[in-house]
Amino acid sequence: MAERSDTLRKRDEMFNECTWLHTPPECQIDQDTLKVITSQNTDFWRITQYDFIHDNGHFFGRPVDHAFTAQLHVRADFQALYDQAGLMVRIDETRWIKIGVEYSDAQLMLSTVLTDEKSDWAVMPAPPISDGFWIRVTVGSGTVRAQYSVDGVVWPMLRLAPFPVADRYLVGPMCCTPQRGGLEVVFSKFSVQPALQKDLHDLS
Repeated sequence: MAERSDTLRKRDEMFNECTWLHTPPECQIDQDTLKVITSQNTDFWRITQYDFIHDNGHFFGRPVDHAFTAQLHVRADFQALYDQAGLMVRIDETRWIKIGVEYSDAQLMLSTVLTDEKSDWAVMPAPPISDGFWIRVTVGSGTVRAQYSVDGVVWPMLRLAPFPVADRYLVGPMCCTPQRGGLEVVFSKFSVQPALQKDLHDLS
């Protein structure tokens, strides 16, 4: 019981060390769980295809000044076009990555948007995630590795890409609803640790 209490306290501290970029209209922290309801017309995107810049999504980030691995569990009832939630790593408004699930073309998609002055977008159909999903991101040595999981045990790779080296990163939960407001998202089991030194084909 003491070990479980210590774990919950550490996860509480993770959220307590976060600050909002664009505070949502409703948010609540209960032990290791963060519940959020999104605002209307929120998004993170820069220039590509649409020639606009949107930087008003909800991001609850904590600072990290070393190579790290972060992960969290996400659950939401995605229904409208571009409903999205997951994990974000941010240096500033022109350099960031968001990783998660996004509703597009009438289905749930695993989605990554990597931005360095301009955004790109890569998607693939999501597996069944009736009870939510996990996202893990590892940043270090100019590289970002994104992984997902449906059970918190097996972690297929979603993306490997160059990522700018910085003195400080912000990492934490992210959610947006570009076409509406009112999406309820539940984030839990957020953790940040020194970067895992796993082989690319090690899915643990």
